[in-house]
Amino acid sequence: MSDVLTATPHRLLRTNEAADWLGLSGRTLEKHRTFGTGPAYRKIGGRVVYAMEDLQAWADRGARTSTTEDAEGVVSTARAERELRSFLS
Repeated sequence: MSDVLTATPHRLLRTNEAADWLGLSGRTLEKHRTFGTGPAYRKIGGRVVYAMEDLQAWADRGARTSTTEDAEGVVSTARAERELRSFLS
């Protein structure tokens, strides 16, 4: 995927394009945005856009080399992250 980033000039993607790039549905990405668990985004006028670099950084948080690794930094579901935060507060 890093080849895609270097071959692509700085580009901003709309929600559905970003979701396709991540392999998610647009609705899932919207939920992550609502719960504050998704990648960084920008609002330009009324439009939500994502930088490719931010999408890559968010996806990289879930990188693992073993199933036994500590789960810290895992990209979890939007709802699970929200429930965990409300449980801890």
